[in-house]
Amino acid sequence: MIPGMGAVATTLIAGVEAIRRGFAKPIGSTSQMSTIRLGKRTDSRTPLIKDFVPLAHLDDLVFTGWDIFGGNLYDAAKTAQVLDRDQLEQIRPFLESIEPMPAVFDQHYVKRLEGKKVKVGKNKCDLANQIRNDIAEFKTKTDRQVMIWCGSTEIYLEQTAVHQTLEAFEKGLVENDPGISPSMMYAWAALKEGIPFANGAPNLTVDIPALQELSKKMNAPICGKDFKTGQTFLKTVLAPAFKVRNLGVSGWYSTNILGNRDGEVLDDPESFKTKEVSKLGVLEHIFQPELHPDLYKDIYHKVRINYYPPRGDNKEGWDNIDIFGWLGYPMQIKVDFLCRDSILAAPLALDLVLFMDLAARTPGLKGLGIQEWLSFYFKDPDSAPGVYPEHDLFIQHMKLKNTLRHIMGESLITHLGLDYYGE
Repeated sequence: MIPGMGAVATTLIAGVEAIRRGFAKPIGSTSQMSTIRLGKRTDSRTPLIKDFVPLAHLDDLVFTGWDIFGGNLYDAAKTAQVLDRDQLEQIRPFLESIEPMPAVFDQHYVKRLEGKKVKVGKNKCDLANQIRNDIAEFKTKTDRQVMIWCGSTEIYLEQTAVHQTLEAFEKGLVENDPGISPSMMYAWAALKEGIPFANGAPNLTVDIPALQELSKKMNAPICGKDFKTGQTFLKTVLAPAFKVRNLGVSGWYSTNILGNRDGEVLDDPESFKTKEVSKLGVLEHIFQPELHPDLYKDIYHKVRINYYPPRGDNKEGWDNIDIFGWLGYPMQIKVDFLCRDSILAAPLALDLVLFMDLAARTPGLKGLGIQEWLSFYFKDPDSAPGVYPEHDLFIQHMKLKNTLRHIMGESLITHLGLDYYGE
């Protein structure tokens, strides 16, 4: 179940159908393409993850969702202009068969969009319960459900009293509290129905005590936030490399140009601030300047996003990195990543749907609330209160695979390697 059936959602759904028909491979998907080592390196036990853990099969996936624009998913995919016409025509009947439901939307939270197909209700509680009714209808047609937010970035919100307890939140729904955004209403509806919720945008959404309380109460896993796709993905690769080699960084300037709906929304300063906060936290947590003041205390980190319509979904992320090495001598690195935003995001969304469904069926995971082991997929990963998030891509990857080993009763891999050299 997908709130926001635009570029990412249509690319995901079209891609899954193309893979099911044998037209394409699930490139970029850890759940479908990655192997996992079990036991010693000399044991030669490396099954595919999808053959190791009981994931849902792609053939079993059924899609529905909500969107503020009319039309079916074929229309939406044409508008997004991510996939070429020939590819879309191959699966056109399938895409035409899916028409999003009217969405809960308030332009106060996404200034640059105007809703054409939106729900109407007497208050936020009424609207959220309309979402629950949609979920209940979908439950009659499916065995299990997962909700993943693929909608736009909402304006920046900070926690207030309405977010602190479930009782206060549900009172706020009735009273139309401005601290409750549409994405929170979707999350509340999903969790009340016992459905896992993943957040692909940098919105506050489930990063509040009230919904974390509800998640645990209903044994409905949560995770987020903000798909880690392009520029930040590379940051979480490069920054750990500088840190482990003890190379200093004096400045990191990042700018982006993109022309899709995401770029249009982020052209609004309030939505951009939500994204900026998500992107800025990466280096601070990886470098830990308070522990390494000689290397990172004075780093200057700047992030810019510019809406440039001609580029469409083909985003360009450009980085200038000023580093310094032995005796303080300066060096520079330039990175220009010409990427396809939704092509990178779609396999992440697929993995999250499958892994969140797995978490909801796993006794040791479903009652935890936040699924920190899925940090691998996010720019600004959720973590327990008082615990700093892990941003290093390679540590995140190890955490993900060790969690899969753990739930299947296999030994964890420490990479210590001493057992190969004992007597």
